[in-house]
Amino acid sequence: MFETLKKATLDKIFVLMAEYAADPRTDKIDLGVGVYKDHTGLTPIMSSVRKAEQRILDAAKTKTYMGVVGNKGFSAAVVDLALGGVVDLKRIRTVNGAGGTGALSILMNVLSRARPGGRIFISDPSWPNHWPMAELVGLKPHFYPYFDAQSRRVDFEAMMRAVDDLTSDDVLLIHGCCHNPTGANLSRGQWDAVVESLERTGAFPLIDLAYLGFGDGLEEDAYGVRKVVSSVPESMVAFSASKNFGLYRERAGVAIAIGRNEADAEIVSSQMQNVIRATISQTPDHGAEIVRVILEDEELRAEWQAELTQMRERMKRLRVKLTDAIRQRSNSRDFDFIAEHSGMFSLLGLPQDVVEELKTKDGVYMINDSRINVAGIPEGRIGELADHLLAAIR
Repeated sequence: MFETLKKATLDKIFVLMAEYAADPRTDKIDLGVGVYKDHTGLTPIMSSVRKAEQRILDAAKTKTYMGVVGNKGFSAAVVDLALGGVVDLKRIRTVNGAGGTGALSILMNVLSRARPGGRIFISDPSWPNHWPMAELVGLKPHFYPYFDAQSRRVDFEAMMRAVDDLTSDDVLLIHGCCHNPTGANLSRGQWDAVVESLERTGAFPLIDLAYLGFGDGLEEDAYGVRKVVSSVPESMVAFSASKNFGLYRERAGVAIAIGRNEADAEIVSSQMQNVIRATISQTPDHGAEIVRVILEDEELRAEWQAELTQMRERMKRLRVKLTDAIRQRSNSRDFDFIAEHSGMFSLLGLPQDVVEELKTKDGVYMINDSRINVAGIPEGRIGELADHLLAAIR
């Protein structure tokens, strides 16, 4: 049986994780894998999460199934958090996904049933799992321009030339705030222009929302997704709680579908449930219940938001410190874009041989396209990191 198979291409992120783990050097620096890290280099369990878990443990009476749609309280709380009441709830249907990726997979499956062999447009660059996910369900992926490697900013003119050329049968996969791996994000005015184009062409928006609260704040970061879903008749959103709740291994996500009316929403709901039943049968609940408990409790929610603010402000501080350190050493503003970017990531624009030298010579690990996780920067070694970067470039 297996003699017909060829070795699959492994995700470069997981390959890098394995290389870093096998490196015996004690002074190595991990800027690769996209998880939040605190000042000790650990990915912490938020105190609000610990308290919610203890409540769940104390109150638990069963481990039976939740049902195919999953934890309804979790989904409702996420819809309120992300969409803020801008869409009539009668038009919204949700199911839980196994993380944001699981939610996105469910939504792509439904879209492939609605438009078999249809085109889906993915930003260049995007995450390495987006393209194969689309192919796996039978959609035909195409890239649209997003990032200008020279300015390190969104190439919005090129992006809009592609977006304006879409049709009503096309799907546009859009990254929510801080989700694009480059660190460059759409401004409010640019979100408005995207919405105007979607209204004109009828193209279908699919929003991947995994970093809500990592940019400027929960309300500020929700502007783009709320603008889209409140302006077009149909849309979908894949939400992840992995980053902003620190629930990476719990796989808590929500697939959100918004129909033209309640009847259409019911049809889409049945399709989402059918996809779940045919794939994983039931979705995991522990992470979902943690988020539900936090968002439904006033004190825990306030504590979580305070922790999220600390995480966001720490990443901003690291950006500024690294930018200042590079500028002081090089007398150049070439890396000022690091402080201008938002969220966890920045794309440095380094050649692959430089990235390889940083890894082998200095133990500085980053994805081979030079994307770094800002949260992985060791705050006490920023000057050392700046020296390594500049030496490798020179």
